[in-house]
Amino acid sequence: MRSKAESAHDWMSSIKTKSKMKKKFAIAKISKPFGMKGAVRLAPLSRYCEEYISEKPIFLGDSEKSSEQVELLEKASDGKQVRCTFKGIDTRSGAEAINGKYVYASVTNDDEINQISGDLIGYTVVTDVGDIVGELMEILWLPANDIYVIHNGEREILIPVIPEVVKSIYHDEKAIEINPMDGLLD
Repeated sequence: MRSKAESAHDWMSSIKTKSKMKKKFAIAKISKPFGMKGAVRLAPLSRYCEEYISEKPIFLGDSEKSSEQVELLEKASDGKQVRCTFKGIDTRSGAEAINGKYVYASVTNDDEINQISGDLIGYTVVTDVGDIVGELMEILWLPANDIYVIHNGEREILIPVIPEVVKSIYHDEKAIEINPMDGLLD
C-alpha cells in the first residue's frame, strides 16, 4: 500500500509535465475617448496592465474570441488610468467606436498575470509536498502584493502571491502549488 506522501508525489510529478498554452488575458477596459486624435483612456483590470500592454501582443474586442490584434502607438499614464493610441484609430469617432471594449494581452500559462486570474477561484491549493491546504475562494489586489484567500473548512488562510510562495499553477488539474514559509499555515 502506498503512503499519502508517495501518492501526493506521484500526483505532483504527473502535473508538472504540462505544456505552455497561449491565451488572451483581459488587462484593461477602454473607459472613454480622450481628445480628438483617437486616443482612449483605459481602466486597468490588473496590476500588470502597463507592463503587459507595452511588452506583449495586444488585442481589442468584446470577448477573448472576438478580439483582433492591434498595434500600440503611444501609451501614457495618468494616475490610475492609462491613455493609449492604437494604429488605425486616429479620430475621435474611431475612439468612440472602440469605447467599452476590452484590451487583451497574449500570455502563456507561466506568465505572472495568471497568478491573479479570476479563473483560479475554486482551485485546490497544495503544498510542494502534496498536502492539501484548501480551496482558493478570493484574490485580493493589495498595494504591496496580491493575496490568496483560502478556505479549508475550518478557517481562512491568507497566502501572499509572491514567487517565494506560489510555485506553480496547474490549470488542467485546477491546482496551485505553494511552498509555505515557516508560520504561514499556522
